[in-house]
Amino acid sequence: MCAAEALAERGLAHVFDVLLWGRPARAFAMRFDGRVVAYVNRCSHVPVEMDWQPGQFLDLDKRWIVCSIHGATYEPADGRCVGGPCGRSKLMAIRAAESGGQVYWYPSPDIRPVAFDEPPHPEGQS
Repeated sequence: MCAAEALAERGLAHVFDVLLWGRPARAFAMRFDGRVVAYVNRCSHVPVEMDWQPGQFLDLDKRWIVCSIHGATYEPADGRCVGGPCGRSKLMAIRAAESGGQVYWYPSPDIRPVAFDEPPHPEGQS
């Protein structure tokens, strides 16, 4: 996904494309409390991308992931909602790990890589 050194502690996230249930979606990875966490870039309150600016997900104190649309607030360590309109939900986690100076993410049945030989289709188009 990216070089491990590209993810500064509580800094900008690395944003990347995935297929969520076979449809194009964005995801992000960031370093928080020394470890890499990754999530689908989709608020659990309303399915919209959450970053304020590309790669900016944390509040001003760099403590919480905050949805820029409605202020839903999430714990970066596990994606659990801690405030706002997201209730008891969680962000959709993506398994990520560091090895050999690189950060990798691992597909799941719901979240797959985008094929390199063709770009993803825009939402609503086939």
